[in-house]
Amino acid sequence: MDLKLSCLSPFPCLSPVCSMLKPKNFITASITPYRTRVMKDTKKHSLTPEKHELFKSMEGWVEENMLVHLKPVEKSWQPQDFLPDLSSDDCFDEICDIRAHAIDIPDDYFMCLVGGMITEEALPTYQTMFNTVDAVRDVTGMDPSPWGVWVRAWTAEENRHGDLLNKYLYLCGRVDMRQIEKTTQYLIGAGMDSNIENNPYRLFIYTSFQEKAAFTSHANVAKHATRYGDARLAKMMGAIAGDEKRHESAYAKAVEKLFELDPDTTMRELADMMRARITMPGRMMRDGADRTCMDTTRPWLNGWACTRRGITSTLSSTSSGGGSSGRWRRGCRRRGGARRIMFVGWGRG
Repeated sequence: MDLKLSCLSPFPCLSPVCSMLKPKNFITASITPYRTRVMKDTKKHSLTPEKHELFKSMEGWVEENMLVHLKPVEKSWQPQDFLPDLSSDDCFDEICDIRAHAIDIPDDYFMCLVGGMITEEALPTYQTMFNTVDAVRDVTGMDPSPWGVWVRAWTAEENRHGDLLNKYLYLCGRVDMRQIEKTTQYLIGAGMDSNIENNPYRLFIYTSFQEKAAFTSHANVAKHATRYGDARLAKMMGAIAGDEKRHESAYAKAVEKLFELDPDTTMRELADMMRARITMPGRMMRDGADRTCMDTTRPWLNGWACTRRGITSTLSSTSSGGGSSGRWRRGCRRRGGARRIMFVGWGRG
């Protein structure tokens, strides 16, 4: 595939990933592709009928404790709040300002930004995943239950993230948008297997970690944008990070409630997912050209680019035991030694 940085590779023994390079300070192409895997023997529909009733009984709680983390549309930010109004007379001056601020931002920062944008644009995959889950899916597409309301409203809020980042990257002139669009299409087409078994216990554990990772990444991208003097980009990423933090809080609350109602099952599912590791959607990223370069460039992308910029990788941010996951751990410790033992090794790389 074609991903070229103007800076030197941290692995000088490896040949460059690509040969195309637009004018200085351009990134051509997309994030590293990932070889599509065929998932075998995936366990499905592991929720028992009695557990199904437990989630049905939680609907009142969801309305009072999860839906409150959503914002009304009229009070929500929209992508246009951060972008030039193309109907205004000074829109071209604003576009020039965006490009001027972007020109000196390092390439590896843009690698992280592009990776985040592509992951956000794969939102259809995440809503599809949610609606495969027993007991909490939106069964009709307009289900009035609190679970149905949640998944639609959560999707609507998340949809703004990819829209905003896509438009910003288009206007900044630093990336090859066609290659990025191809990578997004490949990622959505590849789907994902998050090891949740159509099971809502596992769904909410997974989404708590995933939203935590998204918040950490976007917040650190905002911090570095401020360092580079790009106030507009910092404000954009701060707004996106704020949404992810609200969503993390909602999903973490759901897991806390499950620990309260059914601690043994919740702990077993959490322990099983920790043993299998939480995998993020971006692991399926590829551009359709080079199906092997992920083997050589994945350490570069995850370990060097993101860590070098202090943006961190999803695994390090979610396995630290902080935030909501730390709260679950403290709660489980209060419930007895047998459950404490199951946490041994949590957070090891």
